[in-house]
Amino acid sequence: MITGNKLLVSAGEASEMLGIGKTKIYELMASGELRSVKIGRSRRIPVEALTAFVSAIEQEAA
Repeated sequence: MITGNKLLVSAGEASEMLGIGKTKIYELMASGELRSVKIGRSRRIPVEALTAFVSAIEQEAA
C-alpha cells in the first residue's frame, strides 16, 4: 500500500488506490481520462490526477 507523501505513483499503485485493475488504469491513461506523465521510459500518475478522476466520476454519477 502507499505510504508517505508521494506525488507520483505507478499504475500498480494507482490500481491499488482506486481498487481497480492495472489494465483499466492503462486504458484510462490511453484514453486521456486519467492524466499521467512520462519520465524516461516510465509512466507515472500524479496523485492529484487520481483525486480529480474520482471527483469527475462522482459528478457523473450524481
